[in-house]
Amino acid sequence: MCLILVAWRAHPDYPLVVAANRDEFFARPTASAARWADAPQVLAGRDLEAGGTWLGVAAGGRFAAVTNVREPGRPQGARSRGRLTADFLTGDASAAEYAAAIDGAAYSGFNLLVSDGRALWYASNRIAAPHPLSPGIYGVSNHLLDTPWPKLATAKARFAAALPRLPAEEDFFALLADDEIVPDRHLPATGVSLEWERRLSAIFVRSSDYGTRASTLLVQRDDGGARLHERSYGSGGEPAGEICLDLG
Repeated sequence: MCLILVAWRAHPDYPLVVAANRDEFFARPTASAARWADAPQVLAGRDLEAGGTWLGVAAGGRFAAVTNVREPGRPQGARSRGRLTADFLTGDASAAEYAAAIDGAAYSGFNLLVSDGRALWYASNRIAAPHPLSPGIYGVSNHLLDTPWPKLATAKARFAAALPRLPAEEDFFALLADDEIVPDRHLPATGVSLEWERRLSAIFVRSSDYGTRASTLLVQRDDGGARLHERSYGSGGEPAGEICLDLG
């Protein structure tokens, strides 16, 4: 997943609100969000190649989401980053315990957000130590939390503006569908070609072989119940399905 926006205890009725885009190669086999047959307490999409997930929720108010850190040419870790989220959602460790126990050396660069309903933690194997997040609005793409890349700054501002309008959802999906390319002078330098910097600078990424495959809005209530609304996309950004699911 390449963009996650989070409101943690920033809304009077919904302690956790998440809007996210998952960007991936279209050839990678994927299952849309659903209850997992082998872990029915989990509601999440699934990477059918490595078995993990990019974002999901589970009974008891558990939430997890992950992005990669863009660092081309660096050796790959032995474990899939999607296992970080899957293992938290299927386990019972607190967010603090889980974040502290991660063996960062086993993974390529990652950003991980985990919540047990009581606290939200941020972990990355590119920072010194995981830490809890105070109430507020946060964003992460393919660098560290709140790195002010243009698309992240724009998305956070629009996310904050949409938050008071809940339970209305369309403003969130409108921001997630924004495919405007950032002018070259504002592009970050992440080690990929200029063509790819341009393509990846958009909130919604379009191309024939790689791009935004899912836009997700997750709204969690005080009782731990949640609603997950996901829109899926195929090559070139063509709509490929929509699903709304409730947990609890």
